[in-house]
Amino acid sequence: MIIPPALLFAAKLSLVAASVWLASLVARRFGHRAGGVLAGMPMIAAPITGLLLIDVPSPAVRAVCLATLACQPALMAYFVAFARAAARWPWWACLVFALVVFFAVGALLLALPLPEPVRIALALSSPFLGALAMPHYATAVPAAAAGGKASQPRVELALRSGVAVAVAAGVMWGATHLGPGPAGLLLAMPITGIVLPAFTLPRHGAAAAATLLAGFVRGQAGFVIFFVLMLALLPSLHAAVGWPLAMLASGLLPWLWLRLRRPSAG
Repeated sequence: MIIPPALLFAAKLSLVAASVWLASLVARRFGHRAGGVLAGMPMIAAPITGLLLIDVPSPAVRAVCLATLACQPALMAYFVAFARAAARWPWWACLVFALVVFFAVGALLLALPLPEPVRIALALSSPFLGALAMPHYATAVPAAAAGGKASQPRVELALRSGVAVAVAAGVMWGATHLGPGPAGLLLAMPITGIVLPAFTLPRHGAAAAATLLAGFVRGQAGFVIFFVLMLALLPSLHAAVGWPLAMLASGLLPWLWLRLRRPSAG
């Protein structure tokens, strides 16, 4: 079965919009940290990987998984940079600064001739190192900013999804017109990580934005586990079995992390 490119493109944009909408609703109901955890999980990347497995050979999908893992430390650098800048600068300056950090770290990672085990080790350690590098106010915030409800007008929810779709469309267009290196970096860009903090910072403040981004980092633990398992399972296990197993593990790990760290979360 071959999925038409236009249909795949529409599916990707729909996943982006749904991801931003759902994460925003979770943040409104359960707080910024919970919304960040959900947005940091492979809500977009995992379904897209599943779609690729329908008509793309497993070795090719495995190569995509490895390229995604290679850029993982750049994502962590982005989240930490935005969270630390949030206490000093407006949202647009934080976004520009964090994106510069993301592309600089990502370009360096792609330029280094690192063997596959080293790239995997860096990806696995990056969420934990990112959590340690988060500013202190990302975990020591008032209940209203961390675990309480985060007010968001309905029009803002729609605007968030619309902006996310526009960003995603631009990213995917650029990825098809640039070389492999820049294309890989563009595809690794944290689309929900661009939209959600940019809306959260001006409305709720630096502590709330940092709490959201700390949630992203925790959710990225599941993101990394998903791609590491796909990398390990695809050569020997059928995709119809490996993909659900990776999805299950990616959901359990962030939940377990939250449970274990809840007493010290503030």
